[in-house]
Amino acid sequence: MTENKDEVAGLLLAAGGGRRLGGRPKALLPHRGRPLVEHAVGVLRAGGCTRVHVVLGAGADAVRDQASLAGCVLVDNPRWEEGMGSSLRAGLDSLADSGARAALVSLVDQPGIGREAVARVLAAYASPLTLAAAAYEGERGHPVLVGAGHWAGIAATATGDRGARAYLKAHEDTVALVECGDVARAYDIDTEADLVHLE
Repeated sequence: MTENKDEVAGLLLAAGGGRRLGGRPKALLPHRGRPLVEHAVGVLRAGGCTRVHVVLGAGADAVRDQASLAGCVLVDNPRWEEGMGSSLRAGLDSLADSGARAALVSLVDQPGIGREAVARVLAAYASPLTLAAAAYEGERGHPVLVGAGHWAGIAATATGDRGARAYLKAHEDTVALVECGDVARAYDIDTEADLVHLE
């Protein structure tokens, strides 16, 4: 039996500038009295990721100052304005020499996805060739588990705000969907109206 937590690193994409939120970095949005990025890191750890890499971009210095991210590897993405694809590439690159054999990719602006969903997707890890994703009523969502054997292919196709979408679509026959709709809600915090989801 593989010890998943030692093989799979959490990869939190937290670089977004919140264009539709008046330019407030999403990582610093308040949730339960602390910056949202702290909550997201805590979810990955509670779900079984013993090491977490966090990709920062918008307001990176402020995030370092205001958020408690002890024990995380903080990765700067100077090209964060290009979209999620650049953050995913930066994050995967930071894992290249870490010994991790897969990355569990999570987004900072989805606080409705908790540790249960992380644990379920983490449990789908079998080898560096694993591709798995949380599903919500059959629709693929986050978190997404990508084995190291796929990192180069994902990095080559991750552009704009698409992240791994194109790669996963091209390999959909091999993506294990892990239903999480009973334990998580996959909304994004993108606009002022979405702020009602924060506590």
